[in-house]
Amino acid sequence: MSYRLGVDVGGTFTDLILVNEETGDFFSAKVPSTPHDSSVGVLNGIARVCQTAGIDPNAITHVMHGTTIATNTILTHTGAKVGLVTTKGYRQVLQIARSFVPGGLGGWVIYNKPPPLAPLALTIEADERIGAKGEVVTRLNKAKLAKDLKALGKKGIESLTVCLINSFANPKHEQEIAEAAAKALPGVQVSLSSEVVPEMQEYERTVTTVANAYVGPRVSKYVRNLHRELKKKMKDVQLHVLRSDGGLASATAAEAYPVNLLMSGPAGGVAGAIWVGTQAGFPNLLTFDMGGTSTDVALVQDGKAQLRRETSVQEVTVRASSVDVRTVGAGGGSIAYVPEITGALRVGPQSAGAVPGPAAYDKDGVEPTVTDANVVLGYLPSGEVRLGGDMVIRRDRAEAAVKKVADALKLSVKQAAAGIIDIVNENMYGALRLVSVEKGYDPRDFALMAFGGAGPLHANALGKLSNAWPVIIPPGPGVLCAQGDATTSVRDEASRTFIRSFSQTSAKEVAEIFRQLAAEAAKTLDTEGIPRAEQTATYQVDIRYHGQGLLLTVDFDVEELDKRGLEVIGERFDEMHKHLFTFALPEEKELVNLRAVAQGKPTSVRALRLERGSSDPSGAFLTDHSLFVDGRDQKGTLYDRRKLKSGNVIKGPAVILQMDTTTLILPGHVGRVDDFGNILITPEK
Repeated sequence: MSYRLGVDVGGTFTDLILVNEETGDFFSAKVPSTPHDSSVGVLNGIARVCQTAGIDPNAITHVMHGTTIATNTILTHTGAKVGLVTTKGYRQVLQIARSFVPGGLGGWVIYNKPPPLAPLALTIEADERIGAKGEVVTRLNKAKLAKDLKALGKKGIESLTVCLINSFANPKHEQEIAEAAAKALPGVQVSLSSEVVPEMQEYERTVTTVANAYVGPRVSKYVRNLHRELKKKMKDVQLHVLRSDGGLASATAAEAYPVNLLMSGPAGGVAGAIWVGTQAGFPNLLTFDMGGTSTDVALVQDGKAQLRRETSVQEVTVRASSVDVRTVGAGGGSIAYVPEITGALRVGPQSAGAVPGPAAYDKDGVEPTVTDANVVLGYLPSGEVRLGGDMVIRRDRAEAAVKKVADALKLSVKQAAAGIIDIVNENMYGALRLVSVEKGYDPRDFALMAFGGAGPLHANALGKLSNAWPVIIPPGPGVLCAQGDATTSVRDEASRTFIRSFSQTSAKEVAEIFRQLAAEAAKTLDTEGIPRAEQTATYQVDIRYHGQGLLLTVDFDVEELDKRGLEVIGERFDEMHKHLFTFALPEEKELVNLRAVAQGKPTSVRALRLERGSSDPSGAFLTDHSLFVDGRDQKGTLYDRRKLKSGNVIKGPAVILQMDTTTLILPGHVGRVDDFGNILITPEK
C-alpha cells in the first residue's frame, strides 16, 4: 500500500495531509514551523502524521510540497550576488525599467525606487546582436566576453544571468555565453532568459531571469537538503514542489526554474479550495486563507482559479504564470499598535510570527496580536482548545498584551480587542475587493471559502462585509493548503513569441505551433513517468488589438481552433475586453505570445461523508460560553466539530472547536453541516 504526502510550510505552522493512493483515505497533522530550517518542521510533521496513520514512512512514494522559500528570499533580501550579461548598449535595462510609480498622484514625491536584484556594478555587456527575426546581425565577441566574465568572478558573484536582445527568437548567443561561463566561472549557476521566459519585452524578460538567478542558490540548497533527508526516511520517495500556477514541478525543475515557485504557498490553498468546492457543489468561490502572518485571497470561477501572467512579491514583478492571489499583511500574529503621532489604532503588517508568537501562545510573546484579541473576546477559548493538538491558550497573557492598546485608546480591554478585529477584517475585505469588484465580479455571485488556521474565526464577518454566501468552512481548514498540494498534479508549460495579426497568419499555422509547444511541455511529464494517457494539454494566447500595448490572456481549445479558425480566439478576447473595460474595438487583432500547458492526472482523494443526523447539534455540545459581540457580552455555545453530523444546524453566537482551527458563528447567522462535513454559514432567515 502506497501513500502520497502533501506538505505546506507556513509562517507559524507546518501542515501535512497523508493520502492512501488505493482507498483515497487521508490523515492530517499540524506542527509548529521551524523558521531557522523549514525542513526540520517538515520532518517533525512526517513523524507525527505517520504515527497518526500507523504506517512506516517508507510507504510514502511522493511528497508534494508548497514552500515560501523563494518568496521569503526576495522579501528578506537574502538572495545570491547576481551578475548580469546584456547586449552591448543595454547595460542599464534594469535601471531604466518601466515608467511606473506606485502611490497615487503624490507617489513620485515619496517613492524610493528599490535597487535591482543585479546591480549595475555587476553588469557586463556582450558585443553581439540578434535581429528581431532571429538572424545574427553581429557575431559574439568571445575573447572580450571571456575577459569580462573573469572580472565578474573576481567580484564574487554567486549566480549569473544572461539576457540578450531578441534571444527569444534565437538563443544561439546565450547558449555560447553559458558555455563560456562554465569555463570562466565554475560552480556559478547560470540562468538564460531564452530558457526561463522565451518571450518578447526586454525588461520583463531580464527582471524575471535575474529573479530566477537571485533565488536559485537558496532554493537549490533547500530542495536538495530536503530531498536528501526525505531519502533517508523514505528510500524511494519522489519530491515535487508546488508552482505558482497551482501545478507541481519536479525537484529538478524547481531547482532550475525557482522563479516559478514565488507564489507556491498560496497556490496550494486555492487548489485545495477548488477540490472542496467541487465536491460540495460550489464551483464559484472567493478563497480566504488567513494564516499567522498574512492573508491570501483569490477568485475561482467554474472550478478554475483565475491566473495571471505576472507574479509580484513586494516590489519585484516577474513574467511567470501564477494564481491571481492578493496578499495583505493581516494574520493571526499581526501586531496591533497605536502610533503616538496619530493616536489611531493600526494592525500589521508586522507579525509576531512563529517565534515568539502571540502572547496567548505562552512562548514569551508580549505584543498584542489579532490572535490575542480573539482570545480576549472569547472567539478563541482558552483552556478548552489546544492549537495544533498541543498548544495551550493563555487568556491572562492575551489580556495583558491587549491592555497596552486599551490604555493608549482609553478603552476597556474588550473594546480594544473588538477594534483590533474590526480593523483586520476591513483590511482583508479590501483584498477580497481587489480580486472581485475591481475585476468586474460581484461577490454576491460567489461563495466564500475560509481556511488557514485563523480563517474560520473571521469568515462570518467577511461574509457580512462582502455579502458572499454561504461562507464555507471545510472539514480541515487549517490543513487545506497541504490538501491542495496533495490533490494537484505535475504541470509544465512551453511558450513562444509569435507576433502576427490575424491577416498575416492562419489557424493551421497557429495550431501547428501550439501542438509543437504541447509536445515540448509534455517531455517534463514523460520524465516523471506520467503516461501520455493521463496527460492533458491546455492552450493560451496573449492577444491585443493591433497598435495597442495592453495584452490579455485567452484560453481556448485547439480542436475548436481547427474547426472554426482564429475567430474562436478573437471572440473570446472581445468578451474579456468588454468584461474588463465595458467595450470592444473594431480593430484587427494581433497574436503576441503562444503557450501550451501540459498537466498530469491529480491524486484521487476520497471525499469525507458524514453520518446523517437531525438538525439538533446537541450531540456535539461542549458547554455554554460567553462572547463579546456587537459591543456587549452575549451567551453562546461551544461545540466539538468531531461530533457534528450531516444536517446539524448551529445557531450563533457559537464557537466550533477542532484540532487545526476554530470557527466563529455570529449572532443572527446559522451554520448548516452538509454531507461532506463542510459548515455552510448563512444569515438566519
